[in-house]
Amino acid sequence: MSQTALWLIFAVVAAAVILFAALYKKQFSTREITVIGVMAALSFVAYEFFRIPNVFGTGSSFHLGNTFTALTALLLDGVSGGLAGSIGLAIPDIVAGDPGYAITTFILKFIIGLVCGLFAHKVFHLRERTPGPGYLPAVAGSAFSGLLVNVFTDPLLGYFRNVYLFGQQADLASALSKITGGVTLVNSLLSTVCAVVLYLALRPALEKAGVLPRPKH
Repeated sequence: MSQTALWLIFAVVAAAVILFAALYKKQFSTREITVIGVMAALSFVAYEFFRIPNVFGTGSSFHLGNTFTALTALLLDGVSGGLAGSIGLAIPDIVAGDPGYAITTFILKFIIGLVCGLFAHKVFHLRERTPGPGYLPAVAGSAFSGLLVNVFTDPLLGYFRNVYLFGQQADLASALSKITGGVTLVNSLLSTVCAVVLYLALRPALEKAGVLPRPKH
């Protein structure tokens, strides 16, 4: 598929994700937009400057960029987390001139954010929780939920991207997807640890500063 067609598909995917986010959230506060922007920037830095690229020639990398997707979802909500990850981690693909990777990156990171946000605020109700029994497992479970889903969605979407967008042989794409799953699992475990540590450290300070949404009583 031509580069022009890939860029067009990326533009449509990005517009669809942003439109969904806007319709779902209705409005973003100035503080939320600021947090999303900061987390997107941190995602970019974590990926671009602290990674091992192209592991085993699969195009996948060992990196901690997903940390800030999960962290934003835990602190704010799933849509905000998804936007932070999608924007921050698609930028390296755009800068590198890889629209095919940017398409799947935008989708995958948004899914991570949505799932983390769902578990954090609908299942574990983190905003209403305070440190005590069950608090740490709830934080860890919330962070790992979306990152675990990514272990399966990353190689799956990567397979379809490689076959249908890049024209790769199905057997080769399948083999690369299996390796990608292993790389993604390592990334997910490391990112979960980092997201949990950062959440435990940042939540009290951000709550005191009035940056985070108030808990519902």
